Amino acid sequence: MDTAATWSEKLATITGWEAATKRVIDWPSVEARLGIALPTDYKQLAEWFGSGEFNGFLQLETPDTPGPHHDLIKNAQRLGEQAAADPWIGDLFRPHAVFPAAGGLLRWADSVQADQFFWLTDSADPDRWPILAQAHDDVAAGWERFDGSTSEFIYRVLTDHRQPFSIACYFDTHTFESYEQNREPDPEWDADPHW
Repeated sequence: MDTAATWSEKLATITGWEAATKRVIDWPSVEARLGIALPTDYKQLAEWFGSGEFNGFLQLETPDTPGPHHDLIKNAQRLGEQAAADPWIGDLFRPHAVFPAAGGLLRWADSVQADQFFWLTDSADPDRWPILAQAHDDVAAGWERFDGSTSEFIYRVLTDHRQPFSIACYFDTHTFESYEQNREPDPEWDADPHW
């Protein structure tokens, strides 16, 4: 594999992903609505892939998706409101606060098993944010930390047996299924007020 390739390019290569068109995302608008800048690598990833599932496991959230369930902005707002309103929910993320709290956790993906993947927004430079991951079925085990880009994290989850949350032992080939290109509207699901 080309060592000069970006992690997003490496993901595209191993999944065979060829988007019909690269998404155009108004990043200044997205970041203004969030009130925070986002990692450069994530922006490239979101433009190349959009929201969807890697290997039927890791569900990537991106801004302004056609459906609300994998929309980075809507989910950040919802989780922030829930954590602020209900101390029990906020306690699930200890010792960290939930975004939009300063330095809080901002979720960018989850898994079909309800594992959650966040950036710890504790630096003015989003490219330095670590990734913190939490298993849904073992919150007491605490947080797994990864110091690398979002695309590298996903790549390693798919291919590296040593990586926490790795699914490498289950797959010989890798896929990406777009929620945007393959999604048919579902009025009942899309109208759900919890999303």
